[in-house]
Amino acid sequence: MAKQDYYQTLGIEKGASASDIKAAYRKLAMQYHPDRNPGDTAAEQKFKEINEANDILSDEQKRAAYDRYGHAAFENGGPGGGGFEQGFGGGAGFGSGFADIFDEMFGDFGAAGGRRGGRNSGRGADLRYNMEISLAEAFNGAKSNIRVPTSVQCEACNGMGSAGGKAPDTCPSCQGYGKIRAQQGFFTIERTCPTCRGTGQVIKEACTSCNGSGRKQKERTLSVNIPAGVEDGTRIRLAGEGEAGLRGAPAGDLYIFISVAPHHIFHRDGANIYCKVPIPITAATLGGHIEVPTVDGGRARINIPSGTQSGHQFRLRGKGMSILRSRERGDMFVQASVETPVNLTKKQKELLKEFEKAGGKVQNSPESEGFFTKVKELWEDLKE
Repeated sequence: MAKQDYYQTLGIEKGASASDIKAAYRKLAMQYHPDRNPGDTAAEQKFKEINEANDILSDEQKRAAYDRYGHAAFENGGPGGGGFEQGFGGGAGFGSGFADIFDEMFGDFGAAGGRRGGRNSGRGADLRYNMEISLAEAFNGAKSNIRVPTSVQCEACNGMGSAGGKAPDTCPSCQGYGKIRAQQGFFTIERTCPTCRGTGQVIKEACTSCNGSGRKQKERTLSVNIPAGVEDGTRIRLAGEGEAGLRGAPAGDLYIFISVAPHHIFHRDGANIYCKVPIPITAATLGGHIEVPTVDGGRARINIPSGTQSGHQFRLRGKGMSILRSRERGDMFVQASVETPVNLTKKQKELLKEFEKAGGKVQNSPESEGFFTKVKELWEDLKE
C-alpha cells in the first residue's frame, strides 16, 4: 500500500514554512494522541503517520531529500540515509516534538527547560463555601465571619514536612522534576516518580507533628466582605485561603458562592425591585395615594389616579437595588392589585346596587365592555 504524501498527512501545502509545519503537527498530534483515544487503532495509526511526516518535514535536510526523491529517499539506504527509523532515535527529532505536545496536553513535562515538580506540584486544593444572605444584605453590603474546615501550614516545621523545618532534599530518582521518562519502542512514556510521588523532593526525617505532609487539619475563621449589589450566584474569590500546599507549596483559593434568600415582599430581577401592593377599590376608583415600603428601609408615596386597574405598574426611579461597583440604583416597580371588598354591611350592599342601577357600563367598566364585545363577535363568526 502506497504511503500518503507527507504534506497531505499534515494537511499543509508543499511550500509551507517551518512554523506552519509545527503548528499543523501539534494540532493533529493532540487530536490523535493515544491517551485521548484509548483503544482506537485508527487514531493510533494516524498518530504514527503524522509523527513520521513531521520527523521528515521538520528537518531541513530530510525535507529537501523528500521533496526531490519522495518516499524513496528513506527506503533501502536511499539519499536520505538510514531509513525512517533513524529519525526516531535519541536525538531531538521525535522526542522533542512529542515532549512539546505532551506538555501542552498534560501539564508539567520533565524535559529540559520545563517546570520541575517541587513546590508547585503540591499546590493546595481550592475550597468552596456556600453563603446565604438576605436581600437587605445584598442591597447594603455586609461583613460576615465564616468558619471553614481546612488544612493549614504545620507550625512545627513551617510547612516543610521535615523535622525542625529543614528544607527537603532533591529527589535523586527524578532530579527534582517529579516525573520519570522512559523510551518504550515507538513511544516516550512519562510517569510520576515513585520515589517522591511527583513532588520532586524527599524528606529524610519527617516532622512528627504533621507526619511529613507540612500541613494539619484545622477550622479557620475568616472575615468576608460582601459588596453592595451582589446577585444570586455571585462568586467571591479569596486568594490563598484554600487548603495549604504540601511541604510549603502554595495554598489553594477559597471560593464563596452567594445565594440571596427570597424576600416576603420584594421580588428582585437584576437591579430592579418588584412589589405587588393591594389597593382599596375606592382608591382605585376615585383616586388617592398610598405609601409603600422600599428596599432601603424607607417609604415612598404613590399617587393613584382614578380608574386605576389591577396590574397597572407604577415606576419609582432609583428606588431599586444597588448596582455592583456603582453609585447608581435600579428602579422599583409597584404593581397595583385592586382589592374586591368582602363582608359588606347591608348599607354597603344597598349603595353598590344603587351604583349598578345608575348604569353607564361603557363609561364605568371599559375593560369588561371591550371583552364581551369581542366575545359577541366570536360567537357571531362561529354561526356563519
